Amino acid sequence: MIESTDTTLGTIDEFLTRHADDVAAAIRTAAATEIMPRFRRLEAHEVDEKTGPHDLVTDADLNAEAHLTEELARLLPGSTVVGEEAVHADPRVYEAIRGEAPVWIVDPVDGTRQFVHGDTGFCTLVALARGGDLLASWTYAPAREQFATAIRGRGAFLDGSPLRSGSPRPDHSLEVATSHPDYTTDAQKQALLALRTPGVRPRPCGSAGLEYLAVARGELDATAFTWEAAWDHAAGLLLVEEAGGTHLTSDGVPFRITGGNTLPFTTARDGATAHRVVELLRGGRAE
Repeated sequence: MIESTDTTLGTIDEFLTRHADDVAAAIRTAAATEIMPRFRRLEAHEVDEKTGPHDLVTDADLNAEAHLTEELARLLPGSTVVGEEAVHADPRVYEAIRGEAPVWIVDPVDGTRQFVHGDTGFCTLVALARGGDLLASWTYAPAREQFATAIRGRGAFLDGSPLRSGSPRPDHSLEVATSHPDYTTDAQKQALLALRTPGVRPRPCGSAGLEYLAVARGELDATAFTWEAAWDHAAGLLLVEEAGGTHLTSDGVPFRITGGNTLPFTTARDGATAHRVVELLRGGRAE
């Protein structure tokens, strides 16, 4: 049984020292009980559309988020949970990200389309933030048996081994994962087309969380995304930062999980790469 704690007795930093592994255990349990039993076994009635045919939700999403909402709130009394599916049901839930109370930002199945199609490229994302500042993150890809974690100021790890994003080789083209064309407007497509230039190899992204993990591992040079939903980005942004990378919006300032960002934005292995991608995006963005 996970022991609960009261934040009045200590700081969030102390909470993370004592309970970061308990958060990971809760995420593993949610995946083991609600996600993996449905992987490649989904029935038609367990899949539904939200805003359209490319925006899917499954019983795995709903049940895993409910499980995590209960467990995370119990672990950290006084905290709130902002989950993708809860926000879909009531957009006012999102406002908690801008508040001063600790907030868990949860995407129960990031890469639902891949999950529905039986592809292993999906993950569960959890981040802890306060006042718009990211404090900790957990990225779990259960079908690939990968678990990445990061705590502000303490580094990033994959299955216990340190992650370092490094820098791209100067003699190689930059590989950049971009927002999928199905999810972009005409203006956003125009901005992303600016990446189709010598020395850059753009491709559509899969699960955002796994693309961030690839940047943190030094396997992908950068991302270029056109949407702000914090549950897709929060965990990965901190993971990349703690691995030595950075993120910038098209205005050249760091991405804010509280919103109001100029898009597209990039997350990259190093500062030079981030600035190069932003310069290209800025040149292609319609004013």
